[in-house]
Amino acid sequence: MQTQNPFLDEMAKLTNAAMGLAQTAGEEAKAAFRAQADRMAAELDLIRRDEYEALKAEVVALRAEVEALKAAKPAKKAPKPE
Repeated sequence: MQTQNPFLDEMAKLTNAAMGLAQTAGEEAKAAFRAQADRMAAELDLIRRDEYEALKAEVVALRAEVEALKAAKPAKKAPKPE
């Protein structure tokens, strides 16, 4: 036989509400921290990782193109003395 204790019921409700409040506060703190970090990154003119990787790939492709153009360019001959 289970008895209903109003004090224990209220304590359980209070604990449950406190846990919900703590979880919500944690989520709010995380969101505020992320917003502050994004704001700082924008002020410092930082780029995101995907932008860095795209630029890095473009530089590698351009270097390969320059090397190919250098290889295709005919060697200049020394001028003939007259």
